[in-house]
Amino acid sequence: MADYQGPLPKATPETLPFWDGLRQGKLMIQRCRACGPYFYPRPFCPVCFSWDVEWFQASGKGKLYSFVVNHRPPRYMGEEPFVIAVVELDEGPRMMSVLTGVEPDPNVVKCDMPLQIEYAKLTDEVTLPKFRPA
Repeated sequence: MADYQGPLPKATPETLPFWDGLRQGKLMIQRCRACGPYFYPRPFCPVCFSWDVEWFQASGKGKLYSFVVNHRPPRYMGEEPFVIAVVELDEGPRMMSVLTGVEPDPNVVKCDMPLQIEYAKLTDEVTLPKFRPA
């Protein structure tokens, strides 16, 4: 994606392990030692507010929880419609991403379809998690 001209995410101290993991081809998410996995990265559990949390490598597998076909993408993403997806990871948390490798048609894209992560390198520092049908 060397021709990408859009905005780039910026890592914060709380999200740095997530972005470092993506650059290495790993989906790193957090879990509370009492409550289990959660996403988006933060220093404490969103359920019990415990600070007893750790990072771990998720499988990168999940299923499509919800989606929308964007027919008016930003100019830097081209002119073709694309699928914005909410992915439910096998580990439990949900994350928003983009669906690739499938026609952006509600008759083709179906909720609960199995998905697998793919890593989209934008720059040497930034890799995005995208998902495709498994």
